[in-house]
Amino acid sequence: MSGETNRLIALAKEVQSAPDPRELDVMVSTGEQVTIALLSMALKELGLRARSYTGAQVRILTDSAHTRARIVSIDEARIRADLDAGQVVVVAGFQGVDEGGNITTLGRGGSDTTGVALAAALQADECQIYTDVDGVYTTDPRIVPEARRLATITFEEMLEMASLGSRVLQIRSVEFAGKYKVRLRVLSSFEDGGEGTLITFEDDGDMEQAIISGIAFNRDEAKITVLGVPDRPGIAYQILGPIGDAGVDVDMIVQNVGHDGLTDFSFTVHRNDYRKTLALLEPVVKHIQARGVVSGDRIAKVSVVGVGMRSHAGIASTMFRTLAEEGINIEMISTSEIKISVVIDEKYMELAVRVLHKAFNLESA
Repeated sequence: MSGETNRLIALAKEVQSAPDPRELDVMVSTGEQVTIALLSMALKELGLRARSYTGAQVRILTDSAHTRARIVSIDEARIRADLDAGQVVVVAGFQGVDEGGNITTLGRGGSDTTGVALAAALQADECQIYTDVDGVYTTDPRIVPEARRLATITFEEMLEMASLGSRVLQIRSVEFAGKYKVRLRVLSSFEDGGEGTLITFEDDGDMEQAIISGIAFNRDEAKITVLGVPDRPGIAYQILGPIGDAGVDVDMIVQNVGHDGLTDFSFTVHRNDYRKTLALLEPVVKHIQARGVVSGDRIAKVSVVGVGMRSHAGIASTMFRTLAEEGINIEMISTSEIKISVVIDEKYMELAVRVLHKAFNLESA
């Protein structure tokens, strides 16, 4: 069924240039409805008892934000009754219904989120997500062939990895699992056997405590610097307020030390929002009487992630020394308890990932 949602969206755009969100949800939810019926038929053909349910039939209740709804609650009574009766229950992912009975869809990663939500409602031992990889790796094996599959990783680490560019799981499903204490396991759809990667809690007895768990990267960023900004209270809000109001997410922010009452203010946005952000800044720069704007969309963010950083010193110095030895200039730095991110020139991204992976011995179990 790959590509079915894209086909339906294209069909909608042939009829209405900006498809109505409510009607679009009605339309794109049919792809999963076809899939669950076919899967239930296939299971019955194998001699199993199976029953399919749409999100509305299960009563996956969501808010009313069409095309990006969030799950509010699930009535699992019907599923429990079927399971107790020996049925295989096949539930449509990516969809639900709001208080008014309108069909809603959950947006990107919606099927993973549905699976996690069902596991939470049923108080399952773990939720298994089958995908196109056999687990979570220390970094992308296409860039570092020596990358190693992790047996376990914490929710905190997985959230950081997902937000920083790792595309194994959508961040919303990981957030949901962490909130409702659902252990997740990532497994391959194409290989039998294997233990995959268990995403669990830091105090779980099965956790291996590595200092660094992985290297994440993201090349979809752009950097913008407002030059000669008046160094006074409220100036950051004056710059970023209109950008946030326009629905643009700002990632890393750096404000230089002020000199002579002026400072430089730098931040990053998604590359898709680059031109839009520059346009939003034009009236702001005039209003605050800044000197101007310099920008570029050929940057990348590289991050080291690991809960072990809390109790081990020297991670930052190792990272910065390794990049310096390769002549890679760091343009911005951001840190949290369990991650260090740097912005560098995009052309050095793959080299940075490879040398950092080696510097932290991530190829060794």
